[in-house]
Amino acid sequence: MQTIKEIRQSTGLSQAKFSAALGIPVRTLQKWEIGEANCPSYVVELIAYRVTHDERIPKAKE
Repeated sequence: MQTIKEIRQSTGLSQAKFSAALGIPVRTLQKWEIGEANCPSYVVELIAYRVTHDERIPKAKE
């Protein structure tokens, strides 16, 4: 399973822009990424699904 940071990086978005796109507080995202707080696995799966299927969220160019 991907981490939240890997998912965000796949979009090429900053933490602030990724948070805004998904409606997640920036500080919450930061805590998840540095391991200060645990993101529930079902939330990681939902975010990954949304990033994959929501055309409004950009995908990083390879």
